[in-house]
Amino acid sequence: MSNYHIKHLEEYFQVYRKSVRNPESYWEEIAEEHFLWHKRWDEVLSYDFEKPEFKWFKGAKLNITENCIDRHLRTRGDKTAILFEPNDTTEKAQHISYNELHERVCKMANVLKDKGVEKGDRVCIYLPMIPELAVSVLACARIGAIHSVVFAGFSSKALATRINDSSCKMLITSDGSFRGNKKIDLKGIVDAALENCESIENVLVVKRIETNISMQNGRDIWLQPLLDNASSSCEPEIMDAEDPLFILYTSGSTGTPKGMVHTTAGYMVYAAFTFKNVFQYREDDVYWCTADIGWITGHSYIVYGPLANGATTVMFEGVPSYPDYGRFWEIVEKHKVTQFYTAPTAIRALAKEKTEYVEKYDLSSLKILGTVGEPINEEAWHWYDENVGKKKCPIVDTWWQTETGGIMISPIPYSTPAIPTFATLPLPGIQPALMDEEGKEIKGNQVDGRLCIKFPWPSMARTIWNNHQRYKETYFSAYKGMYFTGDGALRDSVGYYRITGRVDDVVIVSGHNLGTAPIEDAINEHPAVAESAIVGYPHEIKGSALYGYVILKETGETRNQDNLRKEINQLISDRIGPIAKLDKIQFTSGLPKTRSGKIMRRILRKIASNDTSNIGDTSTLLNPEIVEELMENVISS
Repeated sequence: MSNYHIKHLEEYFQVYRKSVRNPESYWEEIAEEHFLWHKRWDEVLSYDFEKPEFKWFKGAKLNITENCIDRHLRTRGDKTAILFEPNDTTEKAQHISYNELHERVCKMANVLKDKGVEKGDRVCIYLPMIPELAVSVLACARIGAIHSVVFAGFSSKALATRINDSSCKMLITSDGSFRGNKKIDLKGIVDAALENCESIENVLVVKRIETNISMQNGRDIWLQPLLDNASSSCEPEIMDAEDPLFILYTSGSTGTPKGMVHTTAGYMVYAAFTFKNVFQYREDDVYWCTADIGWITGHSYIVYGPLANGATTVMFEGVPSYPDYGRFWEIVEKHKVTQFYTAPTAIRALAKEKTEYVEKYDLSSLKILGTVGEPINEEAWHWYDENVGKKKCPIVDTWWQTETGGIMISPIPYSTPAIPTFATLPLPGIQPALMDEEGKEIKGNQVDGRLCIKFPWPSMARTIWNNHQRYKETYFSAYKGMYFTGDGALRDSVGYYRITGRVDDVVIVSGHNLGTAPIEDAINEHPAVAESAIVGYPHEIKGSALYGYVILKETGETRNQDNLRKEINQLISDRIGPIAKLDKIQFTSGLPKTRSGKIMRRILRKIASNDTSNIGDTSTLLNPEIVEELMENVISS
């Protein structure tokens, strides 16, 4: 058992050494002892970084929902699997037991089958954080359909792009969603998206906000009557270890979003293993991750990881500020939450408010706190430690990505001594490397470089949907025989890792990876805009915010610049979603460019951050005089 559940630092080092000395036998032992298989694997791992191709538990047969639901029914049937906390405080929380979850997933799976969804078909899910979202995900996995969850804050254009890229056959949505005191017309967004989506045959609609919506005859169907008539028995489809489980889109530094493909067995093993260890889950714990299932954090650490361990996982529909800034802590007290996992952005926003919002609630049930989405800054770490954890709860500052499928570098509570802002040590089986720009590994400690992983791990994404070449170029071409994360990191004197941020043109805003290219494309659609460049700059709540430099076609553009800024942000909101809006927009006559025409984003980042003491040599620029103009007109507040 110690291989699977690490409790001490000495044990961590023993297990880690074993895991990197012989990864295959390490993961084989974990897979064998803790999961249900219909057929054992023929080979634990085969891989080729050149192709790049990775196969874990080759030849094994299984269904992930049997591991997440069925196998718990005999011993934990009446235990709460999903604890749903609604947006509105007057609406009762739902405790969905493993027995009830099994019934709901089977009924939903039968509805999908009845509507012609088969193994390998793609199903797009565009739902708020309500139980039907988790049920839909699991129902797809039950019958071997590939789910593609799209965060219900994305625009109709962003939704259409994702549906079309993976040719989804069905869409599951709701009449709308609640967000604090607002109602959002999700079905209206869906209708706009589907004007350009030919692959969708049916739209299943959940009633949530009880509003009048248009239903297209022959395409749109209310879900509840179908569930009422469905059988509660559905045999799980037996899947191959390497069959795709889901596609999840992540922003690229260029062009269209990347549909990361995660397969079944390796993902299951790694998500379950990391959940158990990073959160030190025990049988009667109540675990809460505040993420949305529309992101990888929700897939791995609200649905699959917790349920594979027979845990009680909280799903929260609302926002941390509604009805007031004490909402998170009210829920912790109400449900006696033991592990709490959230984003640094949320912590910073809550830290700005009066501490009485925290102090009035009993948080003594908490054992472990976690952060995810971006590196946490020291001030936020200490606020979290003192006010929420009362200096008694270890904080796990977790580093991982959509592409990695699970947590890669993190403290293990009660084992790894934490240092604020450090993700600390790699989890068993993870072999990080720091590389220099020439492609050489930087050995030793007290060094920094580009973070790579030099050996496969079970939950790594296998490809980009319909574009394996892009997968190869993005992750496996920069450093031979390694996965390149796109992040910079430093390793301190004891070997702890600290993530220093993206080294490509992706900006992490409030924990969400936003590629700059799609935002620039949206801005450039404005009839008054000639060219634009987006960079990130430090922001006290979001971690990073977006700063736009915009060149207008008419330099003497007479229109009100504030109106122009509003129009540009509206375009971004329509094309991508409100999360991608710019905090600052500076109109300029030019951008600093090299003689080959490349925009010097390094200079733009420094100006946006008000860090102009070390701009560096600008004499080689095509237009060095523009730097002075940009510095003079920088928007400082």
